Amino acid sequence: MNAGIIEIDLHGKNVLQAKAEVDAVLKRTDSSVYRLRIIHGFHGGTGIRSMLQEEYGYGREPKIIRVQGGNNPGITELVLRDY
Repeated sequence: MNAGIIEIDLHGKNVLQAKAEVDAVLKRTDSSVYRLRIIHGFHGGTGIRSMLQEEYGYGREPKIIRVQGGNNPGITELVLRDY
């Protein structure tokens, strides 16, 4: 884990379990964290990727300024602040 980035591995979780885990981590974050890197996988993770975009995009969560794809299609990043 890089300083300021929290990685959450959601392999093997369904959409509801994934949302509960992301919500719990998001609640515990402080100002030192600027990005949540969500590892959901590509082939079975498209439901989780869609949920992340729908639930945390478009200003729905005050802590998150944007949702963006990671360096590979199995990763989605929730940006809390720019660095």
